[in-house]
Amino acid sequence: MEEILKKATLWLTETFDANTQNEIKELIDHNPKALTDRFYKDTEFGTGGMRGIMGAGTNRINKYTLGKATQGLSNFLNKTYPKEQIKVVIAYDCRHNSKEFSKLVADVLSANNIQAFVFEDLRPTPELSFAVNHLNCHAGIVLTASHNPPEYNGYKVYWTDGGQIVPPQDKGIIEEVNSLDFSDINFNKKEVLISYIGKEVDDAFSKASVKNGSFNVKNREDLKIVFTSLHGTSITSIPNVLKQAGYTKVHIVEEQAEPNGDFPTVKSPNPEEPEALKMAIDLANKVHADIVIGTDPDSDRLGIAVRDLDGNMKLLNGNQTMSVMTDFLIKQWQKKGLLNGKQFVGSTIVSTNLVNEIAKGYGVETKVALTGFKWIAKMIKDYPELDFIGGGEESFGYMVGDFVRDKDAVTSTLLACEIATYAKNNASSFYKELLNIYVNNNFYKEHLVSLVKKGMDGAAEIKQMLIDLRENPFSEINGEKVIYINDYKFSTRTNIITGDVTSIDIPTSNVLIYETEKGTKVACRPSGTEPKIKFYISVKDSLDSVKNADEIEGKLDHRIQQIVKQLGV
Repeated sequence: MEEILKKATLWLTETFDANTQNEIKELIDHNPKALTDRFYKDTEFGTGGMRGIMGAGTNRINKYTLGKATQGLSNFLNKTYPKEQIKVVIAYDCRHNSKEFSKLVADVLSANNIQAFVFEDLRPTPELSFAVNHLNCHAGIVLTASHNPPEYNGYKVYWTDGGQIVPPQDKGIIEEVNSLDFSDINFNKKEVLISYIGKEVDDAFSKASVKNGSFNVKNREDLKIVFTSLHGTSITSIPNVLKQAGYTKVHIVEEQAEPNGDFPTVKSPNPEEPEALKMAIDLANKVHADIVIGTDPDSDRLGIAVRDLDGNMKLLNGNQTMSVMTDFLIKQWQKKGLLNGKQFVGSTIVSTNLVNEIAKGYGVETKVALTGFKWIAKMIKDYPELDFIGGGEESFGYMVGDFVRDKDAVTSTLLACEIATYAKNNASSFYKELLNIYVNNNFYKEHLVSLVKKGMDGAAEIKQMLIDLRENPFSEINGEKVIYINDYKFSTRTNIITGDVTSIDIPTSNVLIYETEKGTKVACRPSGTEPKIKFYISVKDSLDSVKNADEIEGKLDHRIQQIVKQLGV
């Protein structure tokens, strides 16, 4: 407690404003437990930025932690581009304080002689990624906590290509940030270097989204769509993009259309959660819609529900959605005669291997990276000799082409509607297309278990769980022999039958993945943005006919439940 008090007392100095000092004084005098949580660690500027609960303290998102991050970024930019007028574009979402934080960030940038373009109002994260290139900026910043609860906010940094920062820039920026004291932040803004942007960038982004996400599909006016923005930013873009593309039967969930950082109609504004799309599905059943689409607050993730073979609305997971999208996109390239062995799709180590099978069937390579879309965006830079078709990850994110360098729920929403319309034109459906993919490849079923472990004790518990999994590895999973253990912390792939160890050519990360003789995959990793440890389970079986899909799915579900029981999670 003595160390906590020492850190907290520094926030009572003249470096910090009166409101901040009063907030810390109140905690020192009356709430030592909360004080400990505010100061037991620093909100780290990690490899993509930072995210956390808002409030005063080092372990919080506030004027000073954001200011320090921006000062460090400014120092790095000025050292990297000493002879240029540096330009940075800033966007923000619907969360509490996001608008104020965006102005604060612009103030610090301008104080360091950097030109700041600030969106006049909330905008989707993919539009920020697009704007970096569109405005020829050196970097971009978005204030968002994605799908986290209302008390959170965050800060993500993008580089010149429109992708989130990756090596070597991330390390350089982190070193600059960590070298600073809060007293080093320059808040003395230069208004002449701050300007506001809006319609011109909006129009360019919408035009690019329609161009990249539409595929000359007929009868778009026949598709009935239900859309919900879950109180987030996508309401500013998706309805307009769908209209421009020719979709006229779009039913918006009005109760969730107004941006609101409290997210009053949902427990969590996360399209991964079935409950988040309940109102949309209820509306879909009322208007007899073909497809339901919901997006998270900053509009980079999308959840989809479609009609199953019995006509009931069925929620798809991110692996299913990315599989259908990848198959459709590759087919479009094939129809145009563009496949020549120099194309690739992107995926991640915890996403379904079905995507790899799909791509291989067309002679297209799948490049696999760590979790996080910044690594998929990096692939485009790393392989300029190859054409990027699209990429996705299990956490409900997809990117169509390379005009945006992050997961993009705006263009992916349009793509989903194109697929649904194409299928409808051919006496099929989005769901039937998925089942046909299973028949042509294998029926994969995935399941995610997330355990919430909050605070200092929770962080220690998560750390210990990974240690235990490494020191006491499984030799079998649900009766299936484990063949490979992939440990990304040490970049090793071990065949536990032969003892052979090979290296993994991917940056290190605290991830452990088991693979069995029957193709079952179990991955474990701590979340990089939430106090959670996640277990990803993937099982597969062959499917000879669409009519047998329910039977095979039942068997796969049973296997998953047995694995969950074995893991004790």
